[in-house]
Amino acid sequence: MREKLLDLMKNEGLTFTVVFLAESANYGEGVGNITTLKKMTRGNYEQYSYISRQAMRYNIVQQLKWDNTPVDGKSGVVQFAPSATIKDYPEIDLFGYMKTVAKKETQAGGAFTRSAVVRLSNAVALEPYQSDLEFLTNMGLASRCGQNNAIAQSEIHRSYYSYTVAIDLDRIGIDGEVKIPQEEKAERIKAFLDAVHYLYRDIKGRRENFSPLFIIGGRYSRKNPFFENRVRVEKNKINVNTLKEVLGEDKDIKENTVVGVATDIFDNDQEIKETLKATTVGKVFDHLKEEVEKYYGESN
Repeated sequence: MREKLLDLMKNEGLTFTVVFLAESANYGEGVGNITTLKKMTRGNYEQYSYISRQAMRYNIVQQLKWDNTPVDGKSGVVQFAPSATIKDYPEIDLFGYMKTVAKKETQAGGAFTRSAVVRLSNAVALEPYQSDLEFLTNMGLASRCGQNNAIAQSEIHRSYYSYTVAIDLDRIGIDGEVKIPQEEKAERIKAFLDAVHYLYRDIKGRRENFSPLFIIGGRYSRKNPFFENRVRVEKNKINVNTLKEVLGEDKDIKENTVVGVATDIFDNDQEIKETLKATTVGKVFDHLKEEVEKYYGESN
């Protein structure tokens, strides 16, 4: 009966899109003495800063204390060690791996890969970059030893950002012959959700709070990231009508979507709560963790 239940649930996924407020959280290569933000340009030629999915992944893994998966560089490329398995290391269970194994008499060589089970999009600014620069010097230190101070400039951008998470619930904890218990699968996803809920990023002497101010998503029979590229903020208002339209497209979406919003942040706070039936962000994460427990058959 349990195997039959798992088989029925195997194609389900969990997805959600969040909005958070942050400042200058991911820099690129830089030009001269100017430190440049990572940016992309849209069709209207406006530029939007973004925080790469790799940066987001780095902070999530670090804060979960999952950054202990062994690596090696024997193949000439630094990658996860062939001995590392998803049973022992949640990092490669959720975010995948590539391993290169040398050919031996008793073993075929080659590259072995696992695609990500938890997928993150870039966190893209919802407000355009306006070419703001911060003027910097090291006068405080230079004056101590009678040296001339150095001058630098750094691009700055404070904006709402949005990104989407998509999780293949049926693939967690399964890698060929390696399988982990259902309870452990649930614990890994719940730990990941807690990390996203209270995510932060240290950069240039600051600690930026990535905790969501708005979240929309749920557990669905389809694995489409329904709300990716649908959430916008204009004049400090969430685009409720677009999200309402998405909710009305399908019964599965309408019945299984939950919405959370931080009070008194957005100017259409009441509209969000009334039209989208929004609750608090914390309650949404609690609901998502309950859905994970149900999926894996737990009853905590």
